[in-house]
Amino acid sequence: MRDDGTLDDPNGPGRPADRSDDTPSTDPTTSCSPATAGTWRTRFRALRTPLAPRPGRTKLAVATGAACCLGLVGVSQVGFGAPERAPSPAPVAEAAERAAVDAASRGMARPSTAPTTPSATPSPTVTAKAKPKAKPKPKPKPRRIVPVAGLTRTQMDNATQIVRAGREMGVPRRALVIAVATAMQESTLLNYASGVLPESQEYPHQAIGWDHDSVGLFQQRPSSGWGTVAELMDPEYATKAFLSALEEIPGWQDMPLSVAAQAVQISAFPDAYAQHEWRAGEVVAEILG
Repeated sequence: MRDDGTLDDPNGPGRPADRSDDTPSTDPTTSCSPATAGTWRTRFRALRTPLAPRPGRTKLAVATGAACCLGLVGVSQVGFGAPERAPSPAPVAEAAERAAVDAASRGMARPSTAPTTPSATPSPTVTAKAKPKAKPKPKPKPRRIVPVAGLTRTQMDNATQIVRAGREMGVPRRALVIAVATAMQESTLLNYASGVLPESQEYPHQAIGWDHDSVGLFQQRPSSGWGTVAELMDPEYATKAFLSALEEIPGWQDMPLSVAAQAVQISAFPDAYAQHEWRAGEVVAEILG
């Protein structure tokens, strides 16, 4: 290399085999040879025109530039072409924890948003109209039985008990008329107690008689076997006792009223019952309605 920084071209023209020309002569008195003078001219020319092309230096610059390019390419391949380092795998414990969390989240029950009963179109809600409640029919009031045939209220009530007792037994209407007519004759449809039997007065009664021990609506005698005093003072029992005796008489349905009544009562006045037949019929008709 020379003092000006340029490399010597070994193949340059007019280059001597050694480098004695680069070393200045120590002998100041020695005159320059023609070869030495040419070398100095060349150096001065280069100083005047430093950018002028020089044959040997051009080849060296080209070679140096190529080497630099190859070095840059290599550096670029090393710096930028190297594959990125893959991230280090997560630790085993962290991976296991994440797996447990994922499994728990997958196992959690999620509320279903789907309808329980799928339908294409929602059916409109039909509100059933409440049916009006049927008004309960008023219970028929019992028909008030009015007294007929000249009877009082008490007499009519006693006749009603006779008819109702006969209906319970299921006897025909003719038997009811016979029973009412007999009671009209025997007690005028009043429940009699007896002055001879003080016991009879202990029961509800409307009058007191003195015909031996005869008591009640039909003046039946306890001594004749019709029943006890308490039984005969009961209008219902007394009526059923009379009708039971009437039904035991053969052909009573075809008998005249007075004959049928006398067959049961055996009265001292057998024809007296017939006078009450029409009134008894009117009373039974009113009670039966």
